[in-house]
Amino acid sequence: MNITVMGAGYVGLVSGACLAEAGNDVLVFDMDPRRIDQLDAGRIPIYEPGLQEVVDRNRAAGRLAFSNDVQAAVAHAQVQFIAVGTPQAEDGSADLSQVLSAADSIGRWMQGFKLVVTKSTVPVGTGDRVRNAIADALQARNLPHGPDAFAVASNPEFLKEGAAVDDFMRPDRIVIGTDPGAAGERARELLQRLYAPFNRIQDRVLMMDLKAAELTKYASNAMLATRISFMNELANLAGEAGIDIEQVRKGMGADPRIGYSFLYAGTGYGGSCFPKDVRALIRTASCHGRHLRILEAVEAVNEAQKHILVQKINTRFGSNLRGMLFGLWGLAFKPNTDDMREAPSRIVIKALLERGAQVMAHDPVAMQQARKTLAHDFSGRIAMLDRLRYADTAMECVQDADALVITTDWQAFRSPNFDALKKAMRQPVIFDGRNLYDPSLRQQGFEYHAIGR
Repeated sequence: MNITVMGAGYVGLVSGACLAEAGNDVLVFDMDPRRIDQLDAGRIPIYEPGLQEVVDRNRAAGRLAFSNDVQAAVAHAQVQFIAVGTPQAEDGSADLSQVLSAADSIGRWMQGFKLVVTKSTVPVGTGDRVRNAIADALQARNLPHGPDAFAVASNPEFLKEGAAVDDFMRPDRIVIGTDPGAAGERARELLQRLYAPFNRIQDRVLMMDLKAAELTKYASNAMLATRISFMNELANLAGEAGIDIEQVRKGMGADPRIGYSFLYAGTGYGGSCFPKDVRALIRTASCHGRHLRILEAVEAVNEAQKHILVQKINTRFGSNLRGMLFGLWGLAFKPNTDDMREAPSRIVIKALLERGAQVMAHDPVAMQQARKTLAHDFSGRIAMLDRLRYADTAMECVQDADALVITTDWQAFRSPNFDALKKAMRQPVIFDGRNLYDPSLRQQGFEYHAIGR
C-alpha cells in the first residue's frame, strides 16, 4: 500500500520506517526543511536502537522517502497518518494545533477518498475535530465533504522509547478506533489489510469506537505512571521503616495479577509521554466536570519524587555545596534514548548547581542533546552553567568526586569496577536513584544511599 505519514518526529519516523519495512511505499512529510534535509542525507535526528538500519535499508530499497511538499504528500497515498507532536499547552491540555493543521492540509489538497488516521496521542474528541477540519477545507473548495469523501480513524501508538522498532514490528496490541457506518467499515478494512503482516501469528487487532481508542492510549500510560508513583510511595515508606523495597517488589510482582513491569522505585518518571499524558487526561476530565483524584495524586507524587535525591544529598552534605564535585551518571530520562524531556537529571543538576556545587556528567548516548537542553535550562545563568562539565567516560566522571549520583539505569552502569571507582573518588559516596546496586555495597566501604533500600 501507499502510505503517507505526516510528521517526521519520534512516532512518525518509527511508524513510517516500520511500515516501509513491511513492504509499503511510505512518504514521510514534515514542515521543517532542515529535518527533511537531514533525513535525506541519511542522518536520524533521534537515537533509537535499530531505527537507523531500518531507515537505511528501506531508503535504499526505494520504499521510504521524505518530503516537505505537502501537496505531494497528500497525493501520495489513500491512507494518511497524522503523527505530529501534541506538546503540553499552558493549561496542561494537549496542544492540537499541529494535528488540526495536518488535517486542514489534507482537506485542502486531497483528491478522491482518503482515510485519515490519527496516530498522535490526542484527547478524547480529537477525531471529531479532525473530521470537522477536513470537512471545512473541502467545503471551502466546493467539494463533497460527507462520509463518502473521507473517513477518520484512531490508531494510537504504544511504543516504548529504546524499544520502539521492536514494539512496532511485534506489537502486543493494535488498537483501531473507527466510526459506525460505511466510512468506518471502509477504514477498518484498509487498516486490517495494512496491519496484516504484523498480525499473522496471533490476532492482535482490537476494534473499537474512535473515542474509545483515543481514551485507551491515555488510560494505558496513566496506569503505568500510577504503578511507578505507587511504588515510589512504598519505597519512601520502606526507607523510613528500615525495609528493603526490592524484597517487597519481588513479593508483589510474583502475584500474576500484579506482575513486575513498571514496579521499580526510583526518581520518578519523565520523558515525552507519561508526564504530559497524565496532565492531559486530568485536563480532559476537568473539561467534563470530573476530577481524576488518583491521577492528580500520581502527578503530585512524581513531582516530589524527582527531588528525592536532592533531599538525600542535602541530608548528607547540607544545603551549601560550594567546593564540592558531584559525578553524575545518566542524563536521558531512561536508557536507550537521548530524550531529555522532563528527565530527573535536570532537576538534580539544577539543585546541585544552585547550591554551589560543581557537576561532572556522563551519558552513553545523550551528551549532545543534554548540552542543548541544559544550556536552555540555564540561559541567562552562564556563571552557574560554567560549573557543569561533561566527561567522555563514566570513570572520568567520578575522578576526585565527593559523591556519585546515578539518575539513569544504563546497562553500562550496572557492573562498574568498584575498586577503581573507590580509588577515583575523593569520598566513596553513592546516591543511587535507580537502585542499580545491592546494599551490600556498603560492606566494600561505600556509603550507599538508594531509594527505599
